[in-house]
Amino acid sequence: MSSVKRLIPLFDRVLVQRVKAAERTASGLYIPEKAQETINEGLVIEVGPGLPGKDGKLVPLAVQKGDHVLLPQYGGNVVKFSGEEYTLFSVNEILAKLEKN
Repeated sequence: MSSVKRLIPLFDRVLVQRVKAAERTASGLYIPEKAQETINEGLVIEVGPGLPGKDGKLVPLAVQKGDHVLLPQYGGNVVKFSGEEYTLFSVNEILAKLEKN
């Protein structure tokens, strides 16, 4: 079996890595209850090509690789790839794009 280099979602799927809550404060204090908590923010790692429209041409997705997005608390399919955990969402499950300063 050959090794997989890259995971590319199909159609309107989006591969997202959830952002984990900070385990330490700015001064370096450890916050134990935050260690396992995830927040509803993620980074788009890969996007599918989109769905075909009525004319047969692919309609691009509203998010792109590198975007920060607001995610639902539940949903998506968890995928482990190259030692990392990602979540695969349909683009219509993503709640919003986040603009970072």
